[in-house]
Amino acid sequence: MSTKFNIKTSKPLIALTLILIVVIIGLLGYIIIEGYSFIDALFMTIITITTVGFREVHELSTEGKVFTIILIISSISLFAYAISIISFNFFEDRLNFFIKGYNKKSGISKMKNHIIVCGYGRNGKHAVSELLAYKIPFVVIDNKHDSIALNEEISFPFIEGDATEDEVLIKAGVKSARALISSLPVDADNLFVSLTAKAINSNIIIISRATNDSSEKKLKVAGVNNVVMPEKVGGAHMASLVIMPDLIEFINNISIHGKDSNSLIEIVCNNINEKHKNHTLRDLDIKDKTNANIIGFKTPDGEYIVNPTPDTLFIPGSKLFVLGTPDQINKMQEYLMN
Repeated sequence: MSTKFNIKTSKPLIALTLILIVVIIGLLGYIIIEGYSFIDALFMTIITITTVGFREVHELSTEGKVFTIILIISSISLFAYAISIISFNFFEDRLNFFIKGYNKKSGISKMKNHIIVCGYGRNGKHAVSELLAYKIPFVVIDNKHDSIALNEEISFPFIEGDATEDEVLIKAGVKSARALISSLPVDADNLFVSLTAKAINSNIIIISRATNDSSEKKLKVAGVNNVVMPEKVGGAHMASLVIMPDLIEFINNISIHGKDSNSLIEIVCNNINEKHKNHTLRDLDIKDKTNANIIGFKTPDGEYIVNPTPDTLFIPGSKLFVLGTPDQINKMQEYLMN
């Protein structure tokens, strides 16, 4: 990581450099004027500029006394300047830290319809990167201090605390949150977080991590909407790469972020213009108007239809799954929203 040389960092550096110069001048002065050895000259310089009041190493000559007077006056002024600059920088950093923390807490308290991510380990970091890519508001809960330090660099909302505690979840805005991702390393903690979140906000959507099948069942009973088992998903993906490598590679080339050459997105009927609602896919004519491909459909009852027919009715509560290039996707969104 590169560091920038700015005014904030240069002032203390200049102050320390000037102090070092005074020490060197004192050292050379006593060696040249009084003929002291290196150790005696260094000792005399230090006790002079720090004004500790010890006796001089040897009786000073008139020139040595004049030099000592000048050294004391210059060093006192310089030390006062250095201490003031260093103290100012220290307290400024502390003040900025508390102001930043206050602003983050204030921002979290005002968040609505956001996502709560419990745990900032490997899975939590991947979840955060996806939420950042989609620009979805979220807050992270973690009890690790080094995670807080990292958060100071990337500046996303962060609460240091135990996600299994009611007060911490309430601080994160669980009452008004849309969803919660529990990626804690212990299944029992994920279960406890899920139960607590559901007790506070019965409408919240919960996605939880699990490590074994028995935990998956318990989490489902606790009201978790989806349970993800990283080891199972990873193992299945590796096996698929052996059995159907080209198909998996093809799927991997489809992006859900809307930045790559092929993007897969979902369109919610409730978000489109009223004039397009309650029409069939044939009436919408998305393929001819935008060249985007409708590859899936979800009914209001939760049924998934692959490659829906032109007679499929786009009614409130339904969703379209559309594949296309970013330009095609943008055209389709403009068409449906206007």
